[in-house]
Amino acid sequence: MDASRRQFLIHSGGSVAAAFIGLRMASATAAAAPLDFGVLLPDPNGVLDLPAGFSYRVISRSGDAMSDGLLVPGMADGMAAFKGLDGNVVLVRNHELDARRGRKYGTAFGEDNARLGSKLPLTALYDAGGDAPSLGGTTTVVYNPVEQRVEQQYLSLAGTERNCAGGPTPWGSWLSCEENTDRAGGDHGQDHGYVFEVPSARQGPADPIPLKAMGRFNHEAAAVDPRSGIVYLTEDKADGLFYRFVPKQPGRLAEGGTLQALVLRDARGGDTRNWGRKSTGLKPGEKWPVRWLTLSDVESPDDDLRSRGQAAGAAIFARGEGLWWGRDEAYFTCTVGGAKQVGQVFRYRPTRNGDGTLELFVESDDKDVFANADNLTVAPWGDLLVCEDTTRTCRLVGVRPDGSLYRFAAYPHRGSELAGVCFAPDGRTLFLNVQKPGLTLAISGPFPRA
Repeated sequence: MDASRRQFLIHSGGSVAAAFIGLRMASATAAAAPLDFGVLLPDPNGVLDLPAGFSYRVISRSGDAMSDGLLVPGMADGMAAFKGLDGNVVLVRNHELDARRGRKYGTAFGEDNARLGSKLPLTALYDAGGDAPSLGGTTTVVYNPVEQRVEQQYLSLAGTERNCAGGPTPWGSWLSCEENTDRAGGDHGQDHGYVFEVPSARQGPADPIPLKAMGRFNHEAAAVDPRSGIVYLTEDKADGLFYRFVPKQPGRLAEGGTLQALVLRDARGGDTRNWGRKSTGLKPGEKWPVRWLTLSDVESPDDDLRSRGQAAGAAIFARGEGLWWGRDEAYFTCTVGGAKQVGQVFRYRPTRNGDGTLELFVESDDKDVFANADNLTVAPWGDLLVCEDTTRTCRLVGVRPDGSLYRFAAYPHRGSELAGVCFAPDGRTLFLNVQKPGLTLAISGPFPRA
């Protein structure tokens, strides 16, 4: 491991340090009066309702021309912010596109892929099979927070499929996850269902190398424990697992490692979904000891990794979605978990023996209060901010350290998912994607400090 990566892992540095610090401070201030931003004020432009004192700026729209001559793709999803040069912020942003969605919401290559041939070499595409390349991937946005303008934006991963969420690493890269398990053949020249690493500082497309040891499944999000380099992973299936990848060399994921699935020690094959009589019956605040089951044949040509894991005792989760590392724990959402099937938030804490505990942190029983939790981040002051993904009006919901809830923002229309919530490294700007009509927003205001 090179010195820079070692220092990131030891000191929890890099773009997500503010989040780690925020959770540390939260443990010391939990007894203080709960934070309350107040009611949301209607946005006269109809884009985003926010509390008093806060404002947003649209910094990117799908269809905009980018610096590389390509177009901003639609369906922006997971995203993270990294420290750039000269005080700039670097956003790496997923696009949840396949052929059908690309036709509807727009791709980097334009109509009939007219911009592809002259702007991007085929070697930069992961999948150039069939009649057209796969249309997912990532774009990178270089944002000047002082002048509040975009300096550059460009395609940074190409040829992947339905890149939904992912997560930042402490060494300054973005892990982009494919929520798709299509096999090679027909329209595809390559198998899909992998994680790809995109360096935030890279200019132009990253080398499209699938991290196959991290498993082939319906990947959703990833989070890295900066002390160990272990990567935690969610699976967007109604009967999904919660995974961890133990790398051979922390910080060097392409060198391989071991993929494992979470098992509840006291409930082998436990069902965390709380859907009915067969569920394990987790209650908010309860802590369950866990162990980790090593999985084999992780490239899973039959997409049966989760069923094999369940047969061996792995716990079941209801559509694992957003995932973010806090102080010394991972928070993740299950978008249709809970007795009312409107969402759960879990907290996993590793222990010194390498296992850990799982806690049901929040379970919604009222979709008018909290519905279908998806992407999330840890705020610098220690709360979670969680995006909703529902056919109703989608909101950005705050979760305090005691599990109580508040609303921080809302998209005042139906049918558009909020996604990609993340803070700039200094905690002064919050970034957010509105999938339809395809906007990336920079939100500023009196954010609390850690």
